[in-house]
Amino acid sequence: MRRILSIVLLACSACLAFGQDNVIDEIVWVVGDDAILRSDIETQRLYMQNEGQRLDGDPYCVIPEQMAIQKLYLNQAELDSVVANESQVLQNVEQWMNMAVNQIGSREKLEEYFGKKYSQIKEQRKEMVKEQLIVQQMQQNLIGEVKLTPSEVRTYYNTLSQDSLPNVPLKVEVQILTMEPQIPFEETDAIKARLREFTEQVNNGEMEFSTLARLYSEDPGSAARGGELGFMSKTGLLPEFANVAFNLKDTKRVSQVVETEYGFHIIQLIEKRGDRINCRHILLKPKVSESELNAAIARMDSVYKDLQEEKFSFDEAATFLSSDKDTRNNKGLMVNQNYESSNYGTPKFEMQELPQEVGKVVYDMEVGEISKPFTMLTNKQKEVVAIVKLRARVEGHKANLSDDYQALKNIVESRKKEELLNNWIKEKQKTTFVRISDGWQNCDFKYPGWVKE
Repeated sequence: MRRILSIVLLACSACLAFGQDNVIDEIVWVVGDDAILRSDIETQRLYMQNEGQRLDGDPYCVIPEQMAIQKLYLNQAELDSVVANESQVLQNVEQWMNMAVNQIGSREKLEEYFGKKYSQIKEQRKEMVKEQLIVQQMQQNLIGEVKLTPSEVRTYYNTLSQDSLPNVPLKVEVQILTMEPQIPFEETDAIKARLREFTEQVNNGEMEFSTLARLYSEDPGSAARGGELGFMSKTGLLPEFANVAFNLKDTKRVSQVVETEYGFHIIQLIEKRGDRINCRHILLKPKVSESELNAAIARMDSVYKDLQEEKFSFDEAATFLSSDKDTRNNKGLMVNQNYESSNYGTPKFEMQELPQEVGKVVYDMEVGEISKPFTMLTNKQKEVVAIVKLRARVEGHKANLSDDYQALKNIVESRKKEELLNNWIKEKQKTTFVRISDGWQNCDFKYPGWVKE
């Protein structure tokens, strides 16, 4: 029935237009029982443009083909009863909406960019994320567990000419020791007093919490949105923050002052939905005075001198003296937290993956060398004094089996997975009804089977 309806809609697509050059909307592809509208393609183009994604080819060829491939997976997922995790969908949507508003400046500007109300954008994004997660799960089911033998990796390596071998960039392993300048009690007391003043102004009805957040909050990610964080689970928030936020009940009252590793906060509840919460906050950070920074540098100079005189090892210094809780239990060894990096979860870093200040210092160091103290900003935007030790360095080179077996194995695995999915798509094309409108067929498709002879 759905297929008949789609074909009827396709035949009547002229009903959606006032003329050839004045198209409001039209069905340009039909894949199985599902239609792809011109407006769907345009919306997807705007999403990709907003996220800085680049397309290799004409977007009005590439995007509809990508959407058609997705519909093949979704069709198979329906047959196989594959569904998305609703909690994961909602969390992903909230994060994206918050990021998009922050990037573009305001909800109003986001609505203007997409030509839709905020609620419509959110609902559309929810459907997109749900489909993306289903497709990912379906692809994983189709691929299964790809197992490679060392001989397959060697065979792949031996088929490549020297010019075709992938370049492996310079990689380093770095240990770090940091020291935070001491913040005087007077500074923290002044910040707490200021936040209490904000609380009184809100509770007395003199000022809106959101207005104060826009004016004074030092959280760049939420200040422009009036301090709003969007719906978050308890695990998505810092424990100290979550414990207070999830105990709030009155949306008109403000929490007590909360201290986290980012600074000091006050929080206002907006809404609770099951195990998720949406709230506003105002963040103020203690300021490091020049005298305290110089005192921290002097203390670190003393540590550096003791390390040079081998009074203790760098491992010991990082374990017992460092203020960086992410590395001190690992003898100061930094771990790559870049999800998009092939080095994620390992101590290996390409130079651009290191914090900028660390990268500048490490670049000219020798293995085993310890740097002099320098100042840097942490990922929590705190100014600290640091010294680093270069634990390992592998210069950029052409890939070889002895040094880069894992990297080559990853390449072969990726190619094997891609081959499996490509073959599945080509077979699925043969058994799926596809109709492409005139004017949308003249494309150099990745999978030519869309247009049947």
